[in-house]
Amino acid sequence: MTSPNLNPCRGTQVRATAEAVARHSYGKLVAFLAARSGNLAAAEDALSEAFAAALRDWPENGCPANPEAWLLTVARRKLIDMARRHRHEAPAEDYELSAVELPDLPQDSDIPDRRLGLLFACAHPAIDAAIRAPLMLQAVLGLDAARIASAFLISPATMGQRLVRAKNKIRIAGIPFRIPERAEMPERLEAVLDAIYAAFAEGWLDAAGTDAGRRDLATEAIYLGSIVAELLPEEPEALGLLALMLHAEARRKARRGPEGEYIPLAAQDVSLWDAGLIARAETALRRAAAKNTLGRYQLEAAIQSAHVDRCRTGAPNWPALLDLYDALVAITGSPVAALNRALVLSEIDGPAIGLAALEELASDPRLNEYQPWWAARAELLARAGAWQQADHAYEIAYGMERDPSMRQYLERRRAALPRP
Repeated sequence: MTSPNLNPCRGTQVRATAEAVARHSYGKLVAFLAARSGNLAAAEDALSEAFAAALRDWPENGCPANPEAWLLTVARRKLIDMARRHRHEAPAEDYELSAVELPDLPQDSDIPDRRLGLLFACAHPAIDAAIRAPLMLQAVLGLDAARIASAFLISPATMGQRLVRAKNKIRIAGIPFRIPERAEMPERLEAVLDAIYAAFAEGWLDAAGTDAGRRDLATEAIYLGSIVAELLPEEPEALGLLALMLHAEARRKARRGPEGEYIPLAAQDVSLWDAGLIARAETALRRAAAKNTLGRYQLEAAIQSAHVDRCRTGAPNWPALLDLYDALVAITGSPVAALNRALVLSEIDGPAIGLAALEELASDPRLNEYQPWWAARAELLARAGAWQQADHAYEIAYGMERDPSMRQYLERRRAALPRP
């Protein structure tokens, strides 16, 4: 394919140009193709073939002035070829492209951004909740199944099968690639935000950033959150989620010591917190607060913001944190929020009061196998002087923990207990 708008482009520059487009525009191109063809898998295949064609064509003919439009043109032709080929080779229900209207070519570089519609399609109630986040990561970000599988701790084959089933579900059910109507928005937006946060949480597990798959997953989740906040600027919870993730990511360098040892939040060196990410988080949180509609993600982001007081005063703002956790527990009923509230309460009124608050949660079956509950209980028991009980709680917490650095931290805390 040739064009009068080609620039000299050779060797590594070709690959660098293709990689830059893939990094910044993959989701936009897939979403544009899928929105009208109604077939996400076919859109991905066509775009993949277009990238392969670019790597063959551009070294010989030069890089196009508008690589996105070039790729979209080629991908659209690939979709047409697929439709013609499968019309003769496969039953219509197996590959429905021939009867759909393919997208018109964009004018110049004005490619409509359909990514938000694609996000909402991936978060449709008909799609299994467990596959929504991986599906978004593949469809919008172009991550392969093996990379996603590594982050979600399942085999690449299993992840690939689940992604294929989810895409077939979208096609067969005719799930539209669009932003839902206002009446549908609360359920669908919540699913989008929850899936993005689930992806971020997986990436957050790799505190030191040594696992490339997980590190990239956290970065890509922030990217997805930025898209939603940008395209739905009037939704305060989208801004709240973005603020929450940015605040958490700002502390990544401080979460592990020089030897990879775990460092709890209270002991972290605030000079290692990323001031630029914190500033972005605070801006998003202020924009959310201006909407005067409180939600879970705004409260969780506000909690992270209260911890930033340490940068100014040297100590967390415990009264503000208690108020925020009170509100979060009231809104969500989350035992995890209640657990963290008990820890804050212990900082204000002492470990005995914190322990009493923890005991009120002991009957909740969701906490029986929750490692942080046992770790928190061990810490408060140790501070209260109940060393034998603390030793037992540390033993349970240690047995439940998988992170080697966290296990070492718990082992040190247990070893430091006074012995009879």
